[in-house]
Amino acid sequence: MSNQQTIILVVVIAVVFVISSGVYTIDETEQVIITQFGRPVGDALTEPGIHFKLPFIQVANRFDNRFLEWDGDANQIPTRDKRFIWVDTYARWRIVDPLRFFERLRDELGAQSRLDDILDGETRNAIARHDLVEVVRSSNRQPDPGLLDSEEETAVLEEIEGGRATITAEVLTRAKERITDLGIELIDFQLKRINYVAEVQQDVFARMIAERNRVAERYRSEGEGEAARIRGEGERELQRIQSEAYRSAQVLQGEADAEATEVYAEAYNRDASFYAFMKSLETLEETADANSTLILSTDADLLEYLKAAQ
Repeated sequence: MSNQQTIILVVVIAVVFVISSGVYTIDETEQVIITQFGRPVGDALTEPGIHFKLPFIQVANRFDNRFLEWDGDANQIPTRDKRFIWVDTYARWRIVDPLRFFERLRDELGAQSRLDDILDGETRNAIARHDLVEVVRSSNRQPDPGLLDSEEETAVLEEIEGGRATITAEVLTRAKERITDLGIELIDFQLKRINYVAEVQQDVFARMIAERNRVAERYRSEGEGEAARIRGEGERELQRIQSEAYRSAQVLQGEADAEATEVYAEAYNRDASFYAFMKSLETLEETADANSTLILSTDADLLEYLKAAQ
C-alpha cells in the first residue's frame, strides 16, 4: 500500500469517526439533554429517531421516559398513640422535565437519594399524626359475625376517620409539593408493609396466645360439661334398663314359682305319699354325698318308705 493510499484511508477513518460521534439515536423510552462543556444546550429532545450534535464537544445525556420505581427502606416509626411499628413503602415516579431534572439532580441516582429524604420524612410525619388503628385499617367495615368464635364475642372495632388511604394520599400530596422544582412527577405512593417492632410483637403474640387459650379453655369446659351430661344420661338409661330387666326377671320368676307350686300341688293331690317320698329323696340328695354315711333310726320316715318299697 502506497503512502497516498494510507493517508486516504486514515482520512476516511477520521471522517467516519467524526461523523459517528456527531450522530446519535433516541429510543421511544428515552429523552435526551445535550450538554456542551457540562452545560445544557437547548431543550430536551424526546422525538425518537436519528439526531445530530457537535462531535466531541457536545454530549448526549439520556434519561428514561418510563415510570420508575422507588423502594423505600423499612423504618421504625412511632404513631400518635406511641405504638412503634416498622413501615415499608414504595412509590412510582417519572421524569417530566429533563432539563430541570438534569440541572437539579443530574441523574437517577441523585433523584432516588432526594426521594429518600422527601418520602421517608413525609411518611414519618404522616404516621406520627395518626393512631395505629388509622394506619392498619382502610374502612369502618365491621367483622362478619359468622367469623367470630361464639355469639358472646361481639366486639366492635374502633371507628376511623380516614384510614390508610387518607395517610397515603396525605404523604403523596405533601411530597408532590416538595418535588415541583425537581423536574419529576410522583405518580403513586403506597404503604407496602406494616408490622410491629420485635419488642411489641412479643407482647401482641402473648396477648393473642392468652386470648386463644381463653377460648380453648371455654371450649374444653363446654365439652366437659357436655360429656358429663351425656355420661349422666347414659347412667340413667342404664339404671332404667337394669331396673326394667330386674322387674321383668322378678315377674318371670314369680310366674315360674307359681307354676311350679301349681305343679307341686297337683302332684301332691294325686299321690301325697309319693310326693312326700320324692321330697325326702331330694332333701337327702342335697344333704349327703358319696362319701357321707347316713344313719337312720328305725322310725325314720325315709326308712319307712324304703321298707314299703320292698
